This record gives sequence, structure tokens and C-alpha cells, in this order.
Amino acid sequence: MNRSLVLDSPLLLGFEHTRALIERAGKIAGDVYPPYNIEESGDGRIRITLAVAGFAGEQLSVTIDDNQLTIVGTRGPESPERAFLHRGIAARGFVRGFVLADGVEVEAATLEDGLLTVELFRPEPTRRSRAVPIRTVG
Repeated sequence: MNRSLVLDSPLLLGFEHTRALIERAGKIAGDVYPPYNIEESGDGRIRITLAVAGFAGEQLSVTIDDNQLTIVGTRGPESPERAFLHRGIAARGFVRGFVLADGVEVEAATLEDGLLTVELFRPEPTRRSRAVPIRTVG
């Protein structure tokens, strides 16, 4: 991925972490399976809903590691007695990642009617302002 000229500005100090997050998000954005929605439901709440038809709860995992939410779906072996004439429902496993901002917390994950819903909360940031005393020398 090409480096962003905006984040390479000498006026932006300490944003190396932000650049790394953007690069990580770019790497995980390419996969389109399973389809998902992201909703903002007010009061700092975010809901991610993934279409995971055919997955049971024990075949899914939701983990958070270093501000990365990872959802994994693992399929078991197919039953040999099933003979499909048409297979339109994907039967493969997946790994779906989302990079979370600092302070975003995952509150719950629920599987219902083939939809996995992950509830997140982003508290309102506290604004800090202070005066810096100027020391004169000499």
C-alpha cells in the first residue's frame, strides 16, 4: 500500500500508529464474504451484522486482539450422503476483521436466524485542554 501523503506531513506528530491502522484496515478490506452491515444506533453504539447462514454458534468465534475485532467461521466436514443439484449458499469458512478505534468496546455477540450481531460501544471522548507554562532561561 502506498503511504498517505497526508499522514506523512511533518506537522502531524505521533501519528505513526494511525498510519499503521489504516494500512492494516486496507489489507483486510478486500474480502467480501460473508456479507455484513454496520449500523450506528445512537449514543455511541455500533452494530455489525454478518450473514452467516448455516453456521452454528460453536462454529463461530469473536475475538479482540490489539484493537482488531476478528470473527471466524469454521465449517466441519460435509456429509457424504448429500448430493446437491445446485449449491448457491456458500459452505466455506471465513475470517472477517475490523480495526477498532481506541476506546471502542465489544459488548455482546448474538446469533439469531442466520445473522451474527456484534454490539460495540464507543464512549464520548473527553476533551482535554490545558495551558503550557513558558519557562524563560537567562
